[in-house]
Amino acid sequence: MKKMNDPGGPVMKPLAELTLLDRFLFACVMEDRGTMELVLSIILGEEICLAGQPQAEREMRTVPWLRSIRLDVYSVDEENRVYNAEVQKKNTGNLIKRSRFYQALIDSSLLAPGEIDFNRMQSSCLITIMPFDLWGYGRYRYTFRMVCQEESGLFLEDGAVRIFLNTHGTVPEGVSGELIELLHYIEHTSETEAAGSCSPRIKELHRRVSQVKVSEEIGVRYMQEWEERMYQLQDAKAEGREEGREAGLEEGIRAFVLDNLEEGKTEGQILDKLVRMFSLSRDTAGEYLKRYRGTP
Repeated sequence: MKKMNDPGGPVMKPLAELTLLDRFLFACVMEDRGTMELVLSIILGEEICLAGQPQAEREMRTVPWLRSIRLDVYSVDEENRVYNAEVQKKNTGNLIKRSRFYQALIDSSLLAPGEIDFNRMQSSCLITIMPFDLWGYGRYRYTFRMVCQEESGLFLEDGAVRIFLNTHGTVPEGVSGELIELLHYIEHTSETEAAGSCSPRIKELHRRVSQVKVSEEIGVRYMQEWEERMYQLQDAKAEGREEGREAGLEEGIRAFVLDNLEEGKTEGQILDKLVRMFSLSRDTAGEYLKRYRGTP
């Protein structure tokens, strides 16, 4: 595949080397209705039948001038429950508050304008899959619902659920062996993981992944999306360098920091690149890194 001509910038990983923790591959695979159904069924421990095709990269906002969010994979089942599933490779330090914002924005879209019966709101479930443990208890799955502090076991029953899945879990209690195998497969997405699984559903997932990875159409789409992302980064950098526009420079630096964090680069590596590519002092580069490393 063609690579952007920037030796100091991010390098495009071949499509064949992506795992399901990479958002592009995750979205492409989960666009398939049957695949999304089997993954949700394993995660939730019940058979899920979707009412239509999942929507990848769905943009959502309340009004045009307010901040939007881009959902990884959005779907609705035959019981009218709403799901958003996403993968997150890097702990940005704000995932908990971000999940609150995402849930609020999704909820705001569940009632038609003028509707006053809040009981018509659909149940919603946000699922975040990560290769790290946000809380350090070793759980593969952390499920959150509103609960009363004064009365143990009293749930608010508002229909909102947030689930965080940890591919590096160590405590098997409370989850199925199939879910553990699924999380390992999502992280590694290899023939070895699929072959070693006892689950027919995980083998079917691997079949779908393999189809996506050899698809010429998806390969072209991957390259186009990568190039568009790099051109946006280059344009922002050029705008800052050539025109001296502070906003353009900062946008370029922000995009650069987020791209490198997404790729798992260390802070030291990012600092070195910032100094070299943007002609910054190390102190200034450190200030930018500190400012943007927690940005969603």
